[in-house]
Amino acid sequence: MVEETPWQQALRYANRTNPYPFYEELRKTPVARQPDGTYVVSTYREIVTLLHDPRVSSDPRKGPDPASAQAEASAQAEGSGQPEAEPSIITCDPPQHDRDRRMVTPHFVGPPHSPDLIAGLEPEIRRIVDGLLDHMRGKTRIDAVDEFAYPLPVTVICKVLGVPLEDEPRFHHWIQTALDAWEFGPETASEDFQSRLAAGNQAVQEFGQFAAELFDRYARQPGPGMLSAMVNEDGPEGRMSKGLLTSNALLLIFAGHETTVNLIAHSVLTLLRHPDALEKLRRRPELIVPGVEELLRFESSVQFWPTRSAVKDIDIVGTTIPKRAPIFLAYGSANRDPEQFTDPDELDLERRDNQHLGFSQGIHFCFGAPLARLEVQNAVGEFVRRVENPRLVEDPPPYRRNQIFRGPRHVLVDIDGIRD
Repeated sequence: MVEETPWQQALRYANRTNPYPFYEELRKTPVARQPDGTYVVSTYREIVTLLHDPRVSSDPRKGPDPASAQAEASAQAEGSGQPEAEPSIITCDPPQHDRDRRMVTPHFVGPPHSPDLIAGLEPEIRRIVDGLLDHMRGKTRIDAVDEFAYPLPVTVICKVLGVPLEDEPRFHHWIQTALDAWEFGPETASEDFQSRLAAGNQAVQEFGQFAAELFDRYARQPGPGMLSAMVNEDGPEGRMSKGLLTSNALLLIFAGHETTVNLIAHSVLTLLRHPDALEKLRRRPELIVPGVEELLRFESSVQFWPTRSAVKDIDIVGTTIPKRAPIFLAYGSANRDPEQFTDPDELDLERRDNQHLGFSQGIHFCFGAPLARLEVQNAVGEFVRRVENPRLVEDPPPYRRNQIFRGPRHVLVDIDGIRD
């Protein structure tokens, strides 16, 4: 039996609760070729170098099997009866990336057109957080995922995008089904994965159909939110095609809440595992701003990204990544790299110079970062202030299957009550 590499072990579902010992072993070889030909980069300095290297592409059509990537997009479009999806802003390169990002970003982050767009959401975010905590009154046990971490970001992203909140149960099912099918590593050979893959492909098609119908509705009658603005705006770059609208809408709905759900859930979980940090934050609530950065470093919401590849041979730390080879940049490992962070396995809410990779770097830096920070600061800050004597029921809790957006499926917490 062939011994598995540290990366293959880290990808196994049994190790989802704690991949960090495998990352530690992986960092001994900063750029490690895997049996399937993927090059996994695990150290902070090398990941930052490649994030700014134009020889690294984010477009799957430039990877090891470009024909397959194109065929998959065409098959999904044919199956849904919708226009073929174009790459989203996270899966394309300049100059297309720069043009598409200019078209998408102003509707989401605001400046220079709407400089108060994100900050103006804070009263609504606080109202939602207060309502969720108020709803817990009288309970002695809560699920910090289902009752808190999930409802906040999904409500906010629906408002920002203009997706009817009553449609949330449908797209929640599609998202979870699709994410359960997005898997890498040795377990992809199982029959269980093949079944999940088929269900995931069907979920993406149904989600695309839902998005297309929403676009058609907004084209006929503009409404509130970002998606309507994207459908109807004639800017300097012209109107977005339906394929581009679809791919970026799916990205925004997926990433716009999934990463934040996991960050809130992991923040609660981590603080309950570190009662001294929890008490410090309760005594000094102003630490919530640097504290969220540390929590994001400590438990990265995005562990790696799977679409990058080399467009030319790249020589780095004694290894040559050949042209067209797939590259996985392991953010979760980099954020625990002792060459960059002092005592990286320790939680330090006052950590200085915390240049983590929780939102990536370079041209694909997460443009939703300001909104995510605002949501998590308010949610975690109020949880710490208002929840009386929270205690973990199960540690480790059960985790979701997805390896990229790593997060707990449930976090059960016993409580003594909810303060005003």
